[in-house]
Amino acid sequence: MAIEIKDLTKRSVNYSQWYNDLVIKADLAEQSAVRGCMVIKPYGYAIWEKMQRQLDDMFKETGVQNAYFPLLIPKSFLSREAEHVEGFAKECAVVTHHRLMNAPDGSGVVVDPEARLEEELIIRPTSETIIWNTYRNWISSYRDLPLLINQWANVMRWEMRTRMFLRTAEFLWQEGHTAHATKEEAQAEAIQMLNVYADFAEKYMAVPVVKGVKTANERFAGALETYTIEAMMQDGKALQSGTSHFLGQNFAKAFDVKFVNNENKLDYVWATSWGVSTRLMGALIMTHSDDNGLVLPPKLAPIQVVIVPIYKNQEQLDEINAKVNPIVENLRAMGISVKYDNADNKRPGFKFADYELKGVPVRLVLGARDIANGTIEVMRRDTLEKSSASLDGIEDTVKGLLDEIQDNIFKKALDLRNEMTYKVDNYEDFKQQIEKGGFVLAHWDGTPETEDRIKEETKATIRCIPLDAEEEDGVDMLTGKPSKRRVIFARNY
Repeated sequence: MAIEIKDLTKRSVNYSQWYNDLVIKADLAEQSAVRGCMVIKPYGYAIWEKMQRQLDDMFKETGVQNAYFPLLIPKSFLSREAEHVEGFAKECAVVTHHRLMNAPDGSGVVVDPEARLEEELIIRPTSETIIWNTYRNWISSYRDLPLLINQWANVMRWEMRTRMFLRTAEFLWQEGHTAHATKEEAQAEAIQMLNVYADFAEKYMAVPVVKGVKTANERFAGALETYTIEAMMQDGKALQSGTSHFLGQNFAKAFDVKFVNNENKLDYVWATSWGVSTRLMGALIMTHSDDNGLVLPPKLAPIQVVIVPIYKNQEQLDEINAKVNPIVENLRAMGISVKYDNADNKRPGFKFADYELKGVPVRLVLGARDIANGTIEVMRRDTLEKSSASLDGIEDTVKGLLDEIQDNIFKKALDLRNEMTYKVDNYEDFKQQIEKGGFVLAHWDGTPETEDRIKEETKATIRCIPLDAEEEDGVDMLTGKPSKRRVIFARNY
């Protein structure tokens, strides 16, 4: 049996507390001295790096290049696009001065009143404005298009209620910003990047997602269309896990980005932006993990295999080392990350519990008796099942098991989502179902007023209009007005 982490709150007792406990106890992150901001610890950052590396490769396969833009944005830039500034105004951190001085009374440092900036600077909540101001210098002809740029960066949004990874004042992300000669090209780019996000979520994170389009109420500030991938967590709440925006010509007009098209006429470029953030870490934790700790998909686990020796004396350890070292080399040659933990400062039981807590997908245990029998103990983290395998060819066994675990945790998450997805046709049933959690498929009359009322009365929002939603004649459960398709309602993080 696995050793349960005694002070890890059980999911059934308090899911929210379980999540917070796990982030801290698995050494992913901790609160910082700055309210609302977190410190991402090495183990948590190692997972983020694997996500980053994979996504970066997928972006570059579509022709995207990386660049970097300033953290500080002139305040006047945010005034250029009205919807955009309205969407972010309440979340902006503002730099007003450029110098400190010693307090006259010797109490410490104070802001030098003489050092007020001529124009205040905004710490970027997102970079559309500074990037489009730059693109004006980069684009003059259709030959300069498409321009496909991404940046890996941090952003600041002044959140009052924060939760590590899910919602913090400062977070890490990538933001892609592209410019195109035609509306059709820009729309195709926005959809392409949505598909990249969905592929990453499902094939690497093992998180099933619904691809859809946001309602006008939920759309990104300044976009004509926002596409989203929505995932369901184990508690039945939705988590928006990536968005891609078709911006039309809004930002090009706001920053006067024009080009000479192939008919020798001047026109504004068409734009997209798209991003995912460290919120994906929250999705990873809440989709797969259990009361024993993290369950990580092998493709994103910093350590995919850990090997723990069991020995009584140095002679036995030397014998085990001689067996394990070539296994470690062979696994690494196969591209599998492996740790051989033969440190003598922790007991095997402690190591087992620690690696379970940290979600290492496969654990191998080898003792002198195993060597005599030509076997090795194998434990898989997703099911906690132990088995005995032949030492001969253990590398191939492990490789097959990692693939099996990746597939299994995806299937488990998909089965749960299917079990917790419901069709509802009247408002009373809807309210009862929303209380229980899950995705609720219901008809909506398409008006912001109805959407607002449902949100106010039930705390449920329309997560998306699924892209694959079939036409189906129905009526709005609240107003009785006609509707052509069902949308997904849920409570969300």
